[in-house]
Amino acid sequence: MTENGEDCPLHQSDEAPGKGNSVGNDSKPLKTSLVDVTSPSEHNDELKLAAAAAAAAARNAGGEISPYQPRPPLLPRLSKSSRSGSIEETVRTRRLKNSQESLSDPTETGSSTDSLREDQTVPPPGRFVFSGDATVRNSQDSSIRPRSAATTGSPVFRDRGSSLSEYERRPRSQQSDPTEHRGRSAKLRLSPVQPTGPLPALERSFASATLRAANRIDRDCLDYAVLAREKLGERLHRNLSDSRLLENMGSDSASVNSMRSTYSVLSPIRPQDVRNRSFLEGSVLGSGALLGAEELDRYFPDRRVGVYIATWNMQGEKGLPTNLDDLLLPTDSEFAQDFYIIGVQEGCPDRREWETRLQETLGPYYVMLYAASHGVLYLTVFVRRDLIWFCSEVEHATVTTRIISQIKTKGAVGIAFTFFGTSFLFITSHFTSGDSKVYERILDYNKIVEALALPKGLPDTNPYRSTPSDVTTRFDQVFWFGDFNFRLSKDRADVEMMMSQTGDGDKSLLLEHDQLSKEMKDGSIFKGFQEAPIHFYPTYKFDIGCDIYDTTSKQRTPSYTDRILFRNRQTDDIKVIKYTSCSNIKTSDHRPVIGVFQVKLRPGRDNIPLGAGQFDRGLYLEGIRRRITRELKRREAMKNQSSSTICTIS
Repeated sequence: MTENGEDCPLHQSDEAPGKGNSVGNDSKPLKTSLVDVTSPSEHNDELKLAAAAAAAAARNAGGEISPYQPRPPLLPRLSKSSRSGSIEETVRTRRLKNSQESLSDPTETGSSTDSLREDQTVPPPGRFVFSGDATVRNSQDSSIRPRSAATTGSPVFRDRGSSLSEYERRPRSQQSDPTEHRGRSAKLRLSPVQPTGPLPALERSFASATLRAANRIDRDCLDYAVLAREKLGERLHRNLSDSRLLENMGSDSASVNSMRSTYSVLSPIRPQDVRNRSFLEGSVLGSGALLGAEELDRYFPDRRVGVYIATWNMQGEKGLPTNLDDLLLPTDSEFAQDFYIIGVQEGCPDRREWETRLQETLGPYYVMLYAASHGVLYLTVFVRRDLIWFCSEVEHATVTTRIISQIKTKGAVGIAFTFFGTSFLFITSHFTSGDSKVYERILDYNKIVEALALPKGLPDTNPYRSTPSDVTTRFDQVFWFGDFNFRLSKDRADVEMMMSQTGDGDKSLLLEHDQLSKEMKDGSIFKGFQEAPIHFYPTYKFDIGCDIYDTTSKQRTPSYTDRILFRNRQTDDIKVIKYTSCSNIKTSDHRPVIGVFQVKLRPGRDNIPLGAGQFDRGLYLEGIRRRITRELKRREAMKNQSSSTICTIS
């Protein structure tokens, strides 16, 4: 009931949806009035038609206008009466529009009955508002507002006052423009939760520096760059494409992961960078040079490369060890190295078979950069396949110290190349044998340093420190290893007694009688060279297949005949990581000696002739084929062994 005692048709349309679903079919006619105003030219045509239709219906009815005229249902159905079709279409359009505005309002928390709420939105100046009371033009004064049923004390809407949102109960001046809510999302967004305290530090597990170029997070990833910066205390360099990529990238983990997934672990290269940089040569001062500082720092942040050196007198045995893992991949090493240099004296007759076995052992991660020989002296250089592009052309030379001999068993072979801007020289040699022939061995050394014709075409990285009479002064890093044949100047009984006293510790008591150590101190041989401390037993001479020293009639004194020496132009350029012997290989009367070193690198210049990725492809394929065949045989043997252990009972 209304205040005048009339029945309010508010719920009639709900009780008979099939009959009274339109305004024209209600029990009471729609009674509205139109305030006569002059519409500006920008008025919406649809609002004008609706206002005119509503005014005509009100005049035809002739009834009294009710101030509490209810609004049509939320989702009005199509009217069956053609007379009220235009009014119904106008009302439906307005209601749908108001519903969308209500949903887009983040402050709207009312129930579904709030759809009967009077429209309180104020259109821009010059627009019309069609409500249950009248159609009023919005003036410039924001205080002018159409009356609604909720503000006139209607008993129907008085009970709903508590359900009105806080936004609608605000003063008009505090309500925002409703047009701002139309573009907002209907979903409520929660503010991000801030941590109450500092986040725990992430665990930083770093791979050993011995394999810094393998399985490493790329420097383009920001997390690794921060780690390396903290570790080295120096600014990291990136090539042009890396820097441009990171300029517009945030330092959050999502960006890093996105870049990893897009570009894998390789650095992205832009076409413009390819146009601007040269992949064949580059100055040390040039940006993006292949051998320059940026590339060097990207692969070696600490500018040190791992070098693994092995020397072994094979005694000319035809049969090779069944497994060379103990020689090249010892179990006490956590990581492999970047370079593997193997020098052999009195090598096996089949040199190609020896190189194939080395390739098979090192596997697909390494390629043979170069190999040279001098009679039964073999020298082989393996390098990680992803570092081969930074190697220069390789040169080698040989020297014979026993001219009369038809078989070249004594002498030296050297291999030289440049890696980035650092020149390397590797020499393996076999000196004159005999306990008392110290002078002859010194002559062998002098002849080699004078006659070894290296470098040939490679530039001298520091010509001011070079000496024409000494090949070892013409390179930055020099490693000289082999069977030098220097002995211990003591009787066997005395040597064995000292060995029992020293145990596995310091061998200085034995080295006091070492001929090589004495001559180096006197400066008569290996001038400028160093040797790491020796903590292993003498490597010569053993009975084949066991750990017993010579039991033949000669009863040779155990001696340190197999050695690895090194020389560098700059102090502390070479750091010793390991220096020991390999006691598991017993096919010769000598035990192999291995050394692991960290060598300082420097950027290269544009006068270095590059090797352009050269390596022995045929050897690589044969080694990989053998490796696969060996693995298949091993699996087949394990399968047969497991099947033979199953017993069946019939």
